[in-house]
Amino acid sequence: MQSITAALRSRAAALTLLAAALLGPVPGHAQLRLDITQGVRDAVPIAVVPFGGQADGGAADVAAVIANDLRMSGRFAPLERRDLVARPTSGAEIRYEDWRLLRSDFIVVGRVEPDGSALAVSFELHNVRTGASLLAQRLPSTDKGLRATAHRIADLVFERLTGIPGAFSTRIAYVAVDGKPPAQRYRLLVSDADGYNPRTVLESREPIMSPAWSPDGRKLALTLSRDGNLDIYTLELATQTLTRVTSDEAIDTEPEWSRDGQSLYFTSDRAGNAQVYRVVLDQARKAERVTFTNAYNARPRVSPDGKELALVTLDRGGYRIAVMDIASRNLRVLTNARQDESPSFAPNGALVLYATRDRGRGSLAIASSDGAFQQRLSSDQGDVRDPAWQPFAPRG
Repeated sequence: MQSITAALRSRAAALTLLAAALLGPVPGHAQLRLDITQGVRDAVPIAVVPFGGQADGGAADVAAVIANDLRMSGRFAPLERRDLVARPTSGAEIRYEDWRLLRSDFIVVGRVEPDGSALAVSFELHNVRTGASLLAQRLPSTDKGLRATAHRIADLVFERLTGIPGAFSTRIAYVAVDGKPPAQRYRLLVSDADGYNPRTVLESREPIMSPAWSPDGRKLALTLSRDGNLDIYTLELATQTLTRVTSDEAIDTEPEWSRDGQSLYFTSDRAGNAQVYRVVLDQARKAERVTFTNAYNARPRVSPDGKELALVTLDRGGYRIAVMDIASRNLRVLTNARQDESPSFAPNGALVLYATRDRGRGSLAIASSDGAFQQRLSSDQGDVRDPAWQPFAPRG
């Protein structure tokens, strides 16, 4: 586990690095690979049939992308393609009795077809047990946009069957580290939520760690050492006004905005060890301690509904990801490795993305917010760390 002091000192340079990242992307190649490490026993069986108008396989195989997305959620168990009894492309072609024999609860069918100079993707979701049509849509697409369209279909299917908005169309950001000290190279990458299509948006020989954006995107919370002590500040982007939030002699770091933007959660060792605190920005700057379970709690991240904190906790000798109910302060540990860090909620709150170690290398992993499901996103190049899941785009 990286020490608090080391993490804090690298934050001061992060704002300049992140600003440089916004100037433009360069190609990146640290592809992530999905490995299921702990499945859900009661995952819902679903058949996603290869779409008409497409050959099997390839990056733009719409049905494969949908099936992988649903599998990644931990709530569904798509049938293997070799086990499919038929390949219908519309609801009218489905023989429900055949799919009942496979004990599939739901089935997704569809087609990809020309639409003028572009493409259209039609899909249907059916209940195998009742034969009822649950969802049917036709979405515009292009050759290059087929994966994005597939993620969108997975979002729609997931929401129709669970009542929770799907997050497969969002993106994740993470840091990849190559080489050995003192010649390490750091890259900030952004990829699809399934790890596909990574892009390097920043390269540096100095550590890259991201500041926290306010909910409205107009401010940054960050850690600076302006007088020899590490404290929390906010920066108004339009005016470049820097406001000091904490002034304790302790080490204060890892700020996170509350969902209403009126307060900050952060990590501090002012109690003698790392714990999470909260400070209301329009009050007297007096911080309130939030975590009391376990001797170490750090890196707080607020759930999309503002009711929970994901954090790193010291549990049974290992640093693990936990989720705490803010109102009751009840803590539930999600993971079981010895060195997990940097949690980040999916924008629908159903999953938590985090960094871990796999055979001596940094990798990313995902756990369901109830701890029932875990999977790993392994990189084919170097260490990866410090992930952040993109929030849903504001509506309006």
